[in-house]
Amino acid sequence: MKVFRGLPNAASRAPCALAIGNFDGVHRGHQALLARVCEAAARLQLDAAVMTFEPHPREFFAHISGDPSRAPSRIANLRDKLQALSRTGIERVIVEHFNAHFASLTPQEFVEKVLVQGLHVKWLIVGEDFCYGAKRAGNLASLLESGKKYGFEVVAQDTVTNGGVRISSSAVRAALTASDFAHARQLLGQPYAISGHVVHGQKLGRTLGFPTLNLRVTHKHPVLSGIFIVQVHGLAETPLPGVASLGLRPTVDDSGRVLLETHIFDYAQQCYGKLIRVEFLKKLRDEEKYVDLPTLTDAIANDAAQARAYFKHRAAAATTATDRI
Repeated sequence: MKVFRGLPNAASRAPCALAIGNFDGVHRGHQALLARVCEAAARLQLDAAVMTFEPHPREFFAHISGDPSRAPSRIANLRDKLQALSRTGIERVIVEHFNAHFASLTPQEFVEKVLVQGLHVKWLIVGEDFCYGAKRAGNLASLLESGKKYGFEVVAQDTVTNGGVRISSSAVRAALTASDFAHARQLLGQPYAISGHVVHGQKLGRTLGFPTLNLRVTHKHPVLSGIFIVQVHGLAETPLPGVASLGLRPTVDDSGRVLLETHIFDYAQQCYGKLIRVEFLKKLRDEEKYVDLPTLTDAIANDAAQARAYFKHRAAAATTATDRI
């Protein structure tokens, strides 16, 4: 899969079947839409392509309004979004920088400069509520008219449901905010996880007796925050059990930087630079600011004990289930 930051250059503008959207989480609704893109691309002998945005348009508008709290929380970082898109069979991803210039394009300019000239779109699929152009002035009806004018087919994706409820990024955010990881897994089609390269931290966890693997979270509004039971993929043949903190670390850091810190049980290898994936299993509690480091250490020890008990119970349950077969 090829990834372009902005519109491809002239040599890379092969005619394509395209889906447009934020694709936060690449949930089962997105996957159904992307399957249709790949089917149309194969049928029409086109490249299967996706246009997505960084930052999220609502995040951009929240920032310029002076009220960052209006920005939606993020389900996935860009790395995880691109990995999920690659698994669907998409061949090209255009990550469009959503800025003031892009936001100011009229619907006509968006069609002509982006879809027709920039991407050579021949087949396009969008959601039924898709809007585009400055002030969201363009809609599905105007896009259908533009398709007739410029020679590309426009298709609207029907709603995909789970138990009669629409599958959406908002539904995934709600499930994760409620720490309902089983429901989130149903909506996503896979367990919820965050991946990244292990970076150096303050080494405070090592001092406290709980060394951690640190992943930097580049956006400031992750959908999760708190202390979690997790398992880590990418360091051994099987996932490694642990406990993780995702958030601002208010006791030891006032920078506002978001960090994912994971303590893997009974593991002492150096992992700096390695790519790992942290899968979330259960929330233990919210972040707290403690009066001193000994109090923080006691809280971490309690979290670790709860997580160890969770894995011990799970292993026992798995053994019992195997014995019954």
